[in-house]
Formats: sequence, C-alpha cells, structure tokens
Amino acid sequence: MDMEEKEARGGGRVAKQIWKAGNMLYPLPVVMVTVAGKDGKPNIITVAWAGTICTNPPMLSISVRPERYSHGLLLETGEFVVNLTTEKLAFATDFCGVRSGRDADKFAALGLTPEKASQVSAPLIGESPVNIECRVEERRACGSHDLFLARVLCVHADEAYMDAGGRFDLAKAKPIVYDHGSYYGLGRSLGTFGFSVRKKPSEGGGGRGRSKKKS
Repeated sequence: MDMEEKEARGGGRVAKQIWKAGNMLYPLPVVMVTVAGKDGKPNIITVAWAGTICTNPPMLSISVRPERYSHGLLLETGEFVVNLTTEKLAFATDFCGVRSGRDADKFAALGLTPEKASQVSAPLIGESPVNIECRVEERRACGSHDLFLARVLCVHADEAYMDAGGRFDLAKAKPIVYDHGSYYGLGRSLGTFGFSVRKKPSEGGGGRGRSKKKS
C-alpha cells in the first residue's frame, strides 16, 4: 500500500515514525573524484557526501573514510578533481565506489579518458560534463569520515552542453543523484529559482521577478 492509499483510507495524513539518529539527507549529488599520488598514479573514488561551502571564495567539500585508498592520496598531494556524473556514467559511478584503486586501474577498466588538469596533478575524466579542480585548505577528522574543505581553482565545462545563448545547460547531460543506496536520473523541472515570488504577466511588471530578499 502506497502513501496515497494510506491517506485515502485513513482520511488524513499518515503518522511519521521516529528513527534513531542517522544520515537521511537525500537525494545527494553523486560525483566521481579523481586523485593522484606523488608518483602520478591516478585513481577515481565515488563520493556522495559532497557539497558547496561558499561562493566567494568558491569552496566545496568532500567526505572520505580514512581507510579508503584515495584518502592517502588526498593527504599526499592535497589536490583532487570533482567530476559530475550522468546517466551514461552510472555504471562507472557505481564501479568506482565499490572497487578499490589498490586492486584496479579504474580508468583502464572502464575505458574512461584521463585528461590533464590545468592547475592540479589529478586528471579530469573526459566523459564528465563538468570537472572542478580543487586544492585542499583544511582537513577535519569528524569520526567515520574526514571532511576535506577545498578551494575551487577552476571549472571545465563541456561545450556540447552550451545552448544557443552561450549558457551551460547541465540538464542536457542527464545528471544523476544518489538516494539511500540507489542512483536516479532527474525528472522534469518544477520551476526556476525565485518562481514562487515572481509576478505573472497579468499582475503587471512584464513578468519580472520581485527584488531578491535575503532569506
């Protein structure tokens, strides 16, 4: 019985269960992070715990377990590349999360193209629509994972996803997300930023949005 059926039979909202504390912040962006040791040997690790920290300066974070092979490489060089994932890269994304770089050359095993980055030692994944070069500024031991806070040095965007106006349209690349053990493609757009307060043409103002307020 799904949620709608339960609500229909019960005549109201279904009660919520209380669970023990845990990470239920889903869905999450799932990315392939490339790293390289001082010997130049590259590796790819799949990370679902990644996020934006701030705009100015541009910074992001990734969380990695200390026992992971790539953790040691991050400590060696303090550099990595975040490679956005797509539906075509779903298999590779999962593979890089369950196979260790100690045992496999993931670029070779998956037929992925390593491309030279402009500012870091780690390579880009050529098949990814967006590659974000990063340098670690701080590492925090948080428990099961270490949090790497990193400065974004530059971004590579595939010209194949530029629209006629020169705007990058990531939706064309069909990005994927991770939700509690499963990978999903994204559905239809429900609105653009600010649509909830944007005036309709009939309300005057030619459909322009209201002045942006800090929330």
